[in-house]
Amino acid sequence: MRVKYKMRLSVYLLIFVCFSSLAVTTRTANNGNLVMQDIPEIPEAIVNGLNQFQNVRSAPFRDFSFSGNSIYVTTRFGDVSQLHRIDKPAGARRQLTFFDEPIGSISRQPDGDLIAFTMDAGGSEYAQVFILDPSTGESRMLTDGESRNGVISWSKKGGKLAYQSTKRNGRSNDIWMMDINEPEKSRMVLESPDGSWWGAVDWDDKNLNLLVQQYTSASDSKVYAVNLDSGEKILLDGSSDSPSVNYALSYARADKGYFLTTNQGSEFERLAYRDFASDKLTIITEDINWNVNNFALSEDGKRAAFTVNEDGVSKLYLLNPKSFSYKAVSDLPLGAIAGITFSPDGKRLAMTLNTAQTPSDSFVLSLNRSVTSHGKLERWTFSEVGGLNTDNFVVPELVRYETFDKRQVPAFVYKPNKKGPHPVIISIHGGPEGQYRPTFSSTFQLWMKTLGAAVIAPNVRGSAGYGKEYINLDNGFKREDSVKDIGALLNWIATQPDLDENRVAVFGGSYGGYMVLASAVHYSDKLKAAVDIVGISNFVTFLENTKDYRRDLRRVEYGDERDPAMRAHLEAISPSNNVSKINVPMFVVQGQNDPRVPVTEAEQIVDALRKNGKQVWYMNALNEGHGYRKKENRDIYQQAVVLFLQQHLL
Repeated sequence: MRVKYKMRLSVYLLIFVCFSSLAVTTRTANNGNLVMQDIPEIPEAIVNGLNQFQNVRSAPFRDFSFSGNSIYVTTRFGDVSQLHRIDKPAGARRQLTFFDEPIGSISRQPDGDLIAFTMDAGGSEYAQVFILDPSTGESRMLTDGESRNGVISWSKKGGKLAYQSTKRNGRSNDIWMMDINEPEKSRMVLESPDGSWWGAVDWDDKNLNLLVQQYTSASDSKVYAVNLDSGEKILLDGSSDSPSVNYALSYARADKGYFLTTNQGSEFERLAYRDFASDKLTIITEDINWNVNNFALSEDGKRAAFTVNEDGVSKLYLLNPKSFSYKAVSDLPLGAIAGITFSPDGKRLAMTLNTAQTPSDSFVLSLNRSVTSHGKLERWTFSEVGGLNTDNFVVPELVRYETFDKRQVPAFVYKPNKKGPHPVIISIHGGPEGQYRPTFSSTFQLWMKTLGAAVIAPNVRGSAGYGKEYINLDNGFKREDSVKDIGALLNWIATQPDLDENRVAVFGGSYGGYMVLASAVHYSDKLKAAVDIVGISNFVTFLENTKDYRRDLRRVEYGDERDPAMRAHLEAISPSNNVSKINVPMFVVQGQNDPRVPVTEAEQIVDALRKNGKQVWYMNALNEGHGYRKKENRDIYQQAVVLFLQQHLL
């Protein structure tokens, strides 16, 4: 089954403008879906030189089969990632889905083998919910094909789904419920009262109540219980008077309470348990001053596991959910852990592991009779890495440098295995409340090998993982303080004898794209090149044009453009209004269907740069959204980035 979508009129106008302009050299690729302006033909030497790096795959764990004898992973053998089943460690991957678009989230029903999954079209993020029977490979769409849907949660029994949908009015994140055999009778169980994000997390054992998450901002989230018959919602954790971060995880055994992470009374998001009878909140990881960011509970409720993000590196713990005692799992590779899930019988724990030298692969940990003890960790997938010897991949060094207000900013530094001084590429994460973690990056390794460049990935103020004060240091009128952290990094580079301060480029996507543009505004004298991917060029036009269902969420982070003082501030700091200060070659990359940062953000900065006589390359994929998911587009984009950096950084 293929999701159909309409190409908007702006696509045709874009193509007309591209081919009618005498001042811009335009060419296309990939059946006309990739439009490139003022980008030279890419030499065969670059295409051939990047081939191995562009054929790296991954196989993240997605779920166990109902029997527990097989696992499901997503991996790419064609152009996009699809769902596969594996029946034994290092076994063959049996492909189950064959769509033109990548699979999104997946969730197996607790009492059977049917799989609910999401998929959108062309990167639009207007995902639909589907049901797959893995025994036959047959699937069917359950939602209306028009609204935005996701955040799937199965009932414990009975084949019911709770899911988030905008079908009521196109913008509100309401919660709906359906019987998968009668999807046309779906009904709304929670009407979003404002512009915040709402999603179902878990059902109680009797299918009477939903554990529900409300997200307003990175520093304000609440947990509710919603009665499915009456629609009544009861606040469990969080407060409007004193905002805190509270993330629902799971109902406990016999629905006596629930598990959550919270920063109530702490800088960090700690694992906690709230008992319903006494209303007592117990902080479980009181002695761990880092965020807990993954949690799993076995189906019988007798085992639990969680991970902690310690300075960007995951630590796995096994937890006794009755006594709250826990023990670290030793001898795991240093990297990031995700997707932890117990097998149906509770005897094994599966996960995705990613390190600087291995892509995301699926592992299964055997468990002993003692709840917090374990046996062997077994690798189930060995993803192809294009024939590269990843043992030679550079492992980054964690450094901290001092910024303008004397704070220490963490950054991961990758340096080529040869003598410097090296040119430098600063890679800035998005979010803004994201966090760079030292995971597998064929792109960074590619840059080190082909360009001889060092790569630095800073976690500037506003990044997650370092406490609630740090994450709020860039909010509202303090937005450009994060840009000053890049200025401090440029000063730090100048003190490093093996780094070349005269050859520095900035690279980033989404909010990181804004940071690239802002860095070019303030530090063009210290930069040689800049690559902006789906970046915000003007906060006012961004907030006015981003999709309705996320506008209020972004206003909390960036400021409300309807307030005159904030509007004036946002206009003043927006790169599109400061193009005269940009004196560095720019490469702008965009997806035509981007619902988050609309294509107009790229068009206006490209147009302003050209009108000011600045040098700019522009690439727009007509079948992509917020980033490139199709391999044929990613390949050309990566090749073009290398060519751009060869010409302007080196």
